[in-house]
Amino acid sequence: MVKVERIGPILQPDPARVMARPFGPFNEARATRILARVLSLTDAQAADCLAQVRELFQGRHHQLEQAFLRRFEDLRRHLFIDDPLTEPRRLLIGAYFTQEYSVESAALFNPSMVWHPDQAGVPPGARRFILSLRSIGEGHLSSITFRSGIIGPDRQIRLDPVSPFVTAPRVLEDPFYHKPLFERKLREMGHCDGFAAEVLAGLGDLFTMTELREAVRTIRGAYRGRRNPEPDLERHAIIVLAESNYEVFFDPASPLSERIIFPHSPTEINGIEDARWVEMDDGDGTQYTATYTAYDGRVTLPQLITTCDFLSFKITTLNGPQVQDKGMALFPRRINGHFAMLSRQDGENIYLMLSDALAFWYTRELVIKPRYPWEFVQLGNCGSPIETPEGWLVLSHGVGAMRRYTLGAFLLALDDPTRLIGRLREPLLAPDPAEREGYVPNVLYSCGSQVHGEHLIIPYAMSDWASGFASVRLDELLDELKAGMAGG
Repeated sequence: MVKVERIGPILQPDPARVMARPFGPFNEARATRILARVLSLTDAQAADCLAQVRELFQGRHHQLEQAFLRRFEDLRRHLFIDDPLTEPRRLLIGAYFTQEYSVESAALFNPSMVWHPDQAGVPPGARRFILSLRSIGEGHLSSITFRSGIIGPDRQIRLDPVSPFVTAPRVLEDPFYHKPLFERKLREMGHCDGFAAEVLAGLGDLFTMTELREAVRTIRGAYRGRRNPEPDLERHAIIVLAESNYEVFFDPASPLSERIIFPHSPTEINGIEDARWVEMDDGDGTQYTATYTAYDGRVTLPQLITTCDFLSFKITTLNGPQVQDKGMALFPRRINGHFAMLSRQDGENIYLMLSDALAFWYTRELVIKPRYPWEFVQLGNCGSPIETPEGWLVLSHGVGAMRRYTLGAFLLALDDPTRLIGRLREPLLAPDPAEREGYVPNVLYSCGSQVHGEHLIIPYAMSDWASGFASVRLDELLDELKAGMAGG
């Protein structure tokens, strides 16, 4: 058996890291009653209340009062007076409709590692990395958070200090959409005739969210004079598609560990899960791309997120009949001119998908299925394939008896990733006694590793609660993979 070492620090969830987010929603009548109560306060009473809020909460957040003022603007439509309000009064109203949310009160797990775009000042033989993690807070709501650090030539991992603050990004208010791509996505959803076609006909090849909403309102009004019923399903599909393709950005002055990508669109309102990051260069420069699972409370849906600098992020829907289930992972480059991605549409086996367009996936081919007892329940990838001279190295997870998750690995041919050329017969890493207890017991999982010198560095989650690091010599792992294949 190949030797795996557990190295580096353990990252545990910290319930003290909180963000300010909207409190509600309340129905209109209740919101109006709350506003009336706040407006009934005298100026002196309002000032006292605001002073207390500042004393209790301001030191726990960056730019908290700006968040209060933005929240007030959300509530302005519920006011029953037109008189201008003082800033203290607006701040207090915003505070009553804001809450603290502990983003990692339950778990900090399923890490994915990429090399940092800025390697300036790093000592020889060391590399700076970014670690993406899934954090879970109240209501089992998942989001994407980040850490950074340096790994030395001796595999010693030093994490950067973690900011005590958590800051959600600003959402681009009026994004642009490309009509041909938008139309293609609607067609994939089965909503590109009738109402949708009329809406798109009135838009240019490049249109904004504001223009789209106005076009929807116009065509909706025209439908009211017709005998056919109002196309609520088509209207909903158009708006959901637009809202599910959005952009967010952070203040460049914010530390990486302060940034959090929180659920925003209708498809992910109940969580953003298990981002699998990969560094890609498709001829237009390097960008970092991740597949992740969006969850709306009923349906899981794979989606895509891209960034060049981890400051601004573009979120895109994935489309096509093969965009199903969880755990998709992109290859870092094209294969024979095609984008390539691993997937698991049937919940058990791993497939390869090829496509000419990153957002559309139509075909799949079986690559590997469960064979050994520790993976009888299912197989899945643990991050994007890693290119080595011997082939594409893929870390996997296998689920065995008692829903025990262990890490495995397999090897695919460089020129034809449907060809399996190496496989471990035994798990590479399994939960030890200290790692068995957690939010979900007996689970070891990872969303992306990196080769550093002669070693593969594996960030991994333990029992869906905390995260650690492991290391294995790459040459020994590759030899074991090939031996496992040769041994049947």
